[in-house]
Amino acid sequence: MNAVLIAVGVMLILSLLRINVVLSLTVGAIIGGLAGGLNITETIKAFVDGLGGGATIALSYALLGGFALAISRTGIPEVLVKAILKIVQNEGDTQKKGAAKALIFLVLLAMAIMSQNLIPVHIAFIPLIVPPMIKIMNMLQIDRRLIACILTFGLVMPYMFIPAGFGLIYQGIIVDQMALAGLDVALGDVPKAMAIVALGMAVGLVGAFVAYRKPRQYENVELETTNDLNKEVNKLHIIFAAVALVTSIAVQVMTDSMIVGSIAGIIILYITGTLKVKEADAVLSDGMRMMAFVGFVMISANGFSAVINATGDVELLVSGAMDIFNGNVSIAVLIMLIVGLIVTMGIGSSFATIPIIAAIFVPIAMELGLSELAIICLIGTAGVLGDAGSPASDSTLGPTAGLNVDGQHNHIWDTCVPTFLFYNIPQIIFGWIAVVFFL
Repeated sequence: MNAVLIAVGVMLILSLLRINVVLSLTVGAIIGGLAGGLNITETIKAFVDGLGGGATIALSYALLGGFALAISRTGIPEVLVKAILKIVQNEGDTQKKGAAKALIFLVLLAMAIMSQNLIPVHIAFIPLIVPPMIKIMNMLQIDRRLIACILTFGLVMPYMFIPAGFGLIYQGIIVDQMALAGLDVALGDVPKAMAIVALGMAVGLVGAFVAYRKPRQYENVELETTNDLNKEVNKLHIIFAAVALVTSIAVQVMTDSMIVGSIAGIIILYITGTLKVKEADAVLSDGMRMMAFVGFVMISANGFSAVINATGDVELLVSGAMDIFNGNVSIAVLIMLIVGLIVTMGIGSSFATIPIIAAIFVPIAMELGLSELAIICLIGTAGVLGDAGSPASDSTLGPTAGLNVDGQHNHIWDTCVPTFLFYNIPQIIFGWIAVVFFL
């Protein structure tokens, strides 16, 4: 058995058995390293060496959580929640309930999409906006699995199709890594190649609306973010909070650092008195604690990725599969897409998957006679496959962090499994169709 398959398989099985994701990643990495021919010392060293790569991400998310909770105390989320509550004041009015549901869906979808390009803050908006909406979602009996699918769609689809923000970064990685592998392509061709796959994700989103349309009951748990909705909001604090948000986003874009951006926003809240000094430590600590799980998973995922790379079994996995289906282009493309899914499911990052697979896939695809657009689509789809559905991906960790504030939303069964079913399966089907179409 290939070490990559063993490592990812162990991690996924343990996660599905509700074993903590950090522990699942660690155990999967160790077993995969041993299966790949590394001894226990080499495996542990590779894992530990890889952990450092996730430190920046973990600190970014910790400060992001602190900033998000500080912003939530200013009243901005309450203003939004009150606006939606006005629509659903009459609980017996079905039409108002429908309008409120549609508004929640549209607001969250728009924010998720814009978080990748127009306002590139990624998952920063989720802990800020989603927790205050939980009370309304419970009132409307919205299935949170649908919200997870909406958020993940907005976090994944834009970067693989829209050449702006994170999309420009992802598509630039595709072009750069393909060039290193011996094939120069134009950046402008990436959206063309990925259009059919993006359509597949849209089909998956429609499927999620159908599957999770029925009401679902949740216990009403009083949350700190929602129990002060009747309190008068300080308009000056709202203005300062808006300034802090704009400053944070601007600094993040200019410095390309979520850490610096979050610190800039927190400083604005301090200077303006919006964040009281005597309350600041508790607020920031609570916010960091809220995002700590995401940070630890990302750190562990980097160690997992380092072990997989150290075994060298990704290339063996591809070559072994190609030997079995030698000469059949359609089956070979399908196998490469599945390999991309397996790799990304394990390391949790499409951006990190591209360098791993491009060096292997590009020469094979050229040998198979695929066109440039077909190869771009193959690399781009194989990279994005697994971002939705991976226990270690911030595209699933982010939604869970917002939806599980009251302990009623399971990361694996309520976020990862639904997003895997409704996005990875359509991506494989539409990706395979697109590559064959571009042949």
